[in-house]
Amino acid sequence: MSGTSALEQALRHDRLIVAFGMATVVAFAWGYLVAGAGIDMSMADMPMDPEPWSPSQAALMFAMWWVMMVAMMVPSAAPMVLLFTAIKRRRATDSPVVTSWLFLAGYLVIWAGFSLAAVAVQWALDQAGLLSGMMASTSSILAGIILLAAGLYQLTPIKRACLRYCQSPVFFLSRYWQPGAMGALRMGFRHGSYCVGCCWFLMALLFVAGVMNLVWIAAVAIYVAFEKLLARSPRLSRAAGVGLIVAGGVVLARSLVITASASL
Repeated sequence: MSGTSALEQALRHDRLIVAFGMATVVAFAWGYLVAGAGIDMSMADMPMDPEPWSPSQAALMFAMWWVMMVAMMVPSAAPMVLLFTAIKRRRATDSPVVTSWLFLAGYLVIWAGFSLAAVAVQWALDQAGLLSGMMASTSSILAGIILLAAGLYQLTPIKRACLRYCQSPVFFLSRYWQPGAMGALRMGFRHGSYCVGCCWFLMALLFVAGVMNLVWIAAVAIYVAFEKLLARSPRLSRAAGVGLIVAGGVVLARSLVITASASL
């Protein structure tokens, strides 16, 4: 009995350390975003002509996107990481805390790759004059296409397959468990890949209302967490997909009507 009690105490201790660490990282990430992510937000509403990006500006945009992904995605990844920590403690082969952080590091490296892709898309849209100072689409047609495409992706088999692994930590860990520190890192890579496959089009919605629109960022983060942690059926994803398709259709139709009226 005393051995079981000691194991339970160790489990709680490890999970508390990892949970506190993740909460601290998320808090700093949100603090960075609320502070403006190093961007002069006083210029956000001013019309600006496209200008070439400097290396420092590109690095700032990458940091903004990656920190944003940390703030949005780590909370919904917490159950996976904490279950991993508990299993590591029960097996007592490696340090649960260290390997848990390696798992999370692998997860965040994948989101860093996504952030690089997002920065490339942002640069292309900015150079085409399709983004405002708040990094929101200035084209109703572009916004409608993003909404429509995001809605359609919600209904695809790829979305459902990736979401299944994100929703069930037990299923993921039982299928892809690998021993050792490098195994933890590789598992983080894989889990991050599934999460990107599940959520990347939802992140593209940030270009509709503004990449630095904190309300929009929080709304997408809450939906992602709800979809991964609370919903256990595809109905929520389907409903969100249908809603996005309808919203995209409305935006596109309105844009076409305005364009047609202006040409008369």
